[in-house]
Amino acid sequence: MNEAEKNEKDKVSRETGEVIQLYVITGLSGAGKSQAIHYFEDSGFFCIDNIPPALLTKFAQIARDTHGKITRIAVVIDIRGGELFETLFEALTGVEEMGIRSRIVFLEASDELLVRRFSETRRKHPLSSGGRIIEDINYERRILSEVRNCADFVINTTDMNPHDLYDEIRRIIEHEASMRKLPLILVSFGFKYGIPIDSDMIFDVRFLPNPYYVPEMKNLTGMDQRVYEFVLHSEMGSEFSIRLKNFIEYLIPQFLQESKSRVQIGIGCTGGRHRSVAITEFLAKELTSEHVAISRRHRDLEIKS
Repeated sequence: MNEAEKNEKDKVSRETGEVIQLYVITGLSGAGKSQAIHYFEDSGFFCIDNIPPALLTKFAQIARDTHGKITRIAVVIDIRGGELFETLFEALTGVEEMGIRSRIVFLEASDELLVRRFSETRRKHPLSSGGRIIEDINYERRILSEVRNCADFVINTTDMNPHDLYDEIRRIIEHEASMRKLPLILVSFGFKYGIPIDSDMIFDVRFLPNPYYVPEMKNLTGMDQRVYEFVLHSEMGSEFSIRLKNFIEYLIPQFLQESKSRVQIGIGCTGGRHRSVAITEFLAKELTSEHVAISRRHRDLEIKS
C-alpha cells in the first residue's frame, strides 16, 4: 500500500468516527503478559488473551462494524499459537491496510527470573522439549527477536512488582492518548433533509444572507469563491464565522479532557449547498490546533432543489 492509499484509509477512518486503538501484547512466556492484559481491561479496553494472528483482521473488522462501540482493543498473541505465531506480521499488515494502527507491547525478563517463575508454578514452558527450562527460554528469545526489534514498547519486568507493571501500562496508555489527534469532523447539511443524527452539536446558519436568492449564485455552491465571499464577507457572516471559530477552539481542550474518540459538528442551512458549505469551508481552513485532525464532509452538496 502506497502513502496516498494509507492517507485515504486514515481519512475514511476519521470521517466515519472509526478511531480504533489496537495494542498487541506479546513477549517471553512468564514475563507478565496475563497481568498486562488485565491492566488494559481495567482501563476500559476490550481484551482477548491468546488470539491466533489469523483472526486479528477478522476481529478488527468486527470492531469497525460496531461503529464506535468497540474502539480500544488489547490482545495477547504469543508463542502459544505455535506455527500460527509466524503469521503475526502478515496479520498486522492486514490491520494496517484497514486504516487501524497497531502498537506492539513486548514484555521480557531476565533468565533467572523466568526460570524461577516456571519452577515455582511447576508449569511447562510452551516450547518445552523435555530438557532444561533455560534452553526453552533461550530458544523463545531467538524466535521472538524480530518481534522485539519491531516493538513500540519494551517492558522488562525483572525488577517490577504488579503495581509497577500497572503504572507502566498506564503510562503507555496515557502517552498514546496525548499523542493521538482527536478527529474533528465538520459536516454541512440542509435542514430540509434532516439533521445528521450522529453530530455532537448543531449550528444553524439560516440567519445569514442567502446566495440562493441571488440569480447568478443560485446554481453555485459554497465551494465557489463568489458564494464563499458573499457569505463570509457580509457583516453578519464575518462576525459570526469568527465567533464560531473562537468558540470551537475554546471547546477543543474540553473535548480532549473528556477523552472523546471523535467530535462531529453539524453546520446547517436550508438546503445544505450555500451558507452551511461556506461556513464549513471557512472552519476547515481557519481552525488551528495541534491536538485535532480536522476533516469536512458536505452531506447535501450534490442535492439540487
